[in-house]
Amino acid sequence: MTHDRKKDQNEKKLFTLGVATIIGLSGCGNNSNGSDSDSKKEANQSEMDHSQMDHTSSDKVPEGLQEAKDPKYKVGSKVIIKADHMKGMDGAEATIVGAYDTTAYVVDYTPTTGGEKVTSHKWVIKEEIKDADDKKLKSGTEVTLEADHMKGMKGAKATIDSSEKTTVYMVDYTPTTGEEKVKNHKWVTESELSAK
Repeated sequence: MTHDRKKDQNEKKLFTLGVATIIGLSGCGNNSNGSDSDSKKEANQSEMDHSQMDHTSSDKVPEGLQEAKDPKYKVGSKVIIKADHMKGMDGAEATIVGAYDTTAYVVDYTPTTGGEKVTSHKWVIKEEIKDADDKKLKSGTEVTLEADHMKGMKGAKATIDSSEKTTVYMVDYTPTTGEEKVKNHKWVTESELSAK
């Protein structure tokens, strides 16, 4: 009798210890995936959002977009990307496919397909914003996107974060992560490129 009782008590202790260990480990897991990853997520919000979306590889550009007369990087030239819009982009070798003079905007938008809001998306150009015309849109202006770089972008409501009058480039590049080549990426600005 006493042997059976001791055995039962030992089994209960082991069970309790096992449960406590699991709770403790899951607590640690939550902590390490909580505040640290939240701050990393905030820092890389646009990169994270972009990496989870399908980019179009269309070389079609908006109507009225003017080719740059004298771009710093000519069509066909090789460059290095110094932007991290997406994983594997920073430091990637790229080929210039097109160069255009316009105003580029950083925007926040909620995809029409649902899902989380995309923050600080770089870049949408004025020709991809409904009724933008030639007026410079101020920060905080609410607009409708006509860009279709990614699923859920066309027709999405967006808010302007900032703008830059610049030359924008469409590029083909091979991600540094070893994934397959990205064709006709829209857009990178002149300051986000360097000569190879």
